[in-house]
Amino acid sequence: MVCMSRPLIRLVGQGVRYASRLRGGGSAFPGLVMEKFHPGFVAEALATLPRGVVVVSGTNGKTTTTKMVVQLLESQGLKVFTNRTGSNFVRGVAAALLGEMSLTGKLDADIAVLELDEAHAVHFVKMVKPDYALLLNVLRDQLDRFGEIDTTRRMLSTVAAATTGTVVLNREDPRIHRIADDVATGTNIEYFGLSPKLRAMFPSDDEMRSGVTASEQNLPEAKVALADFAGTCSTFDIEGEEVIGEVNLYGVYNIFNAAAAMALTLEVMGADANRSALIAELAKIAPAFGRGETLNVEGQTLQLLLVKNPSGFRLSLASADAKDYATMIAINDAYADGRDVSWLWDVDFHSLENGGVDMVTGVRAYDMALRLEHDDVTVAHIDENLESALATFIKNSAGKPMRIFCTYTAMLALRKELAKITDVEEIS
Repeated sequence: MVCMSRPLIRLVGQGVRYASRLRGGGSAFPGLVMEKFHPGFVAEALATLPRGVVVVSGTNGKTTTTKMVVQLLESQGLKVFTNRTGSNFVRGVAAALLGEMSLTGKLDADIAVLELDEAHAVHFVKMVKPDYALLLNVLRDQLDRFGEIDTTRRMLSTVAAATTGTVVLNREDPRIHRIADDVATGTNIEYFGLSPKLRAMFPSDDEMRSGVTASEQNLPEAKVALADFAGTCSTFDIEGEEVIGEVNLYGVYNIFNAAAAMALTLEVMGADANRSALIAELAKIAPAFGRGETLNVEGQTLQLLLVKNPSGFRLSLASADAKDYATMIAINDAYADGRDVSWLWDVDFHSLENGGVDMVTGVRAYDMALRLEHDDVTVAHIDENLESALATFIKNSAGKPMRIFCTYTAMLALRKELAKITDVEEIS
């Protein structure tokens, strides 16, 4: 290979990214090129940021919480770099950097807020020591990839141990809570959490199995706790002060994610935090793509709701009354979805009895339909082909608002199909 200077390699990477986008290629491919020809690219680029690097990881809520943190920090006057495509591998960060850097290699940002997959976060912190880490939860997800749930916890523990400034932990998840024991001496630890009234609504993985809610005794103080909510109006306890804010996102889980995002933002800003601006910005946050994203299709709303594990599916089902919606479920089993879909048997679908499911689709459509039958949920149509299933679903929705529960690759395919008939935000 002909030796090239690092700036030239970066320019080649930016050219690959441009060409990849023209061809409609994957968002991470240019990052793969940089990993091969300039492995230190990500670390060198992020080292220039004056406010450092934030890593957000955990099983559920990474994308939405990262989006919240970015927007909340921007409300405080910071310029934020992030990997907003949802490509949460190290190469995805490299690809995002190529997209944001000028042709001279300048990155115009104060701080980086990065969503990282649990396993790839371990590789990332070997190269870049984060200044802050926000760790959300550990749930049974992609066990064909991770083996067992405590493996996921150990990965996140490695991230916490590498963090140099502050680690923000979910005090309600015992596996996350215990990560405090692995944080390096001198690194600050903060928590976000729930009021006792809401604790049973957000069970940890163990609590889902046992049905017993853990005692609130011996829980550390939370920097931000979700105290209560009614509709979109939420009450937070911020360091002992009761604060009321609006969260206009589908799903009760996103209100808890807001508590996490605020705790991290307040920690980054310290004494410079503007709480009024923070709360005002909270109401402006829109869903991340595919995570409660709402589209207008033929004059009716259609929501895309990513599901990938029992807890997330359960909370998503609990967020709205089934009889008010036309419902479709799309289940694929590609690597990014998790090849093993047996987790569907740990989801309680009885809430769908009243209204049924209008369409089941995806590679594992018949597995999903069988699961619904065991919970006495009526399924109107089964069609493994996503394209024709979507068309039939829309045609038969009878004027009802529509919602589609979908795994990751099914969500991407459905967005691509929906872009043919309505406005769908392009994720670059």
